[in-house]
Amino acid sequence: MRTTLSLKPAEVRKDWVLIDAEGLVLGRLAALIAARLRGKHKPQFTPHVDCGDNVVVVNAGRVRITGNKLDQSVFYYHTGYPGGIKGRTLRQRLESRHPERVLEKAVERMITRGPLQRRQMRHLHVYAGPEHPHAAQAPQKLDVAAMNAKNARS
Repeated sequence: MRTTLSLKPAEVRKDWVLIDAEGLVLGRLAALIAARLRGKHKPQFTPHVDCGDNVVVVNAGRVRITGNKLDQSVFYYHTGYPGGIKGRTLRQRLESRHPERVLEKAVERMITRGPLQRRQMRHLHVYAGPEHPHAAQAPQKLDVAAMNAKNARS
């Protein structure tokens, strides 16, 4: 009889992956990154263990948004004061000082909530520009645009 193997945290091998987000569609990219962070692309995937890879994303400020979502998609937040609800459109968030937070939040919302999500999100490194400080880890470049023609819009 065959048994299902369950990966133990000590047996996890984490790779480093580099993704260039320039011209890639936000939602498709976020779904792919979320699957990589969880480890669903590995044959030894175990749901309750952090077995995903370390993901480095560069050019996150140049990600593409399809349709009218740039002006119609509003992110609301509350200041904590009475009547303090505020909102910012996706365009405002991408043109702000920290455009990488749009991609971080999209990925965060695609991973199951809880302590494991917080541990997996620590392995996501997003940078707005083309530079990143993880060259010593020798990340493998992942060509997301070549996986599916819909991933990159011109």
